[in-house]
Amino acid sequence: MIFAVIHQHQSNCKAANMTPTLQGSLVTLRPLLHMDARSLVDAAADGELWSLPFTVVPSADTVEAYINKALKGQAEGTVMPFAITLSSDQSVIGSTRFWKLDRENRKLEIGHTWYSRSWQRTAANTESKLLLLRYAFEQLQCVRVQFTTDVLNERSQAAILRIGAVQEGIIRNERIMPNGRKRNSVRYSIIDDEWPEVCSNLERRLSGHTEEK
Repeated sequence: MIFAVIHQHQSNCKAANMTPTLQGSLVTLRPLLHMDARSLVDAAADGELWSLPFTVVPSADTVEAYINKALKGQAEGTVMPFAITLSSDQSVIGSTRFWKLDRENRKLEIGHTWYSRSWQRTAANTESKLLLLRYAFEQLQCVRVQFTTDVLNERSQAAILRIGAVQEGIIRNERIMPNGRKRNSVRYSIIDDEWPEVCSNLERRLSGHTEEK
């Protein structure tokens, strides 16, 4: 397994808000760009993911606003948005981001994560989470990383538990979905003391190259 963190050179004070490139053997997470609009829509078309009721995935009509919101958060220093690409050919298969970045309290959330249907429940998610968590705990020195998912999204809940996160509870009416539904969300976290064990578990699972069930 090959893992690398690549920072593009930037000389001004905005460097602290830069989204890094996290390179793995199967996937590379690189900064999300305006030019990714078409690739994101194409990736989401594999499964028509924009029609899912419990997550927000960009369609042709919403992708520009989706990217603009992510990059606005990046400029404000609260978001690091990524395009998930295949390391072999740089094709886009999904997106994820660090958000709710709180540098004073050294915590953040991993969310807004989705993959083309063809890449769901594969090693792509395992490696992506390992890359993200390693950067959060070892580079950003986080003491807490959290995850939040729709109470209706049982597949996502199972995937988060497999990572090794601890469920903390259900947040009622946590957000209003685009269709007007008041969403209850399940909150999970990993803290710094748990990271070594979580890291070993992810590395072990990744070395097996087995699909997630």
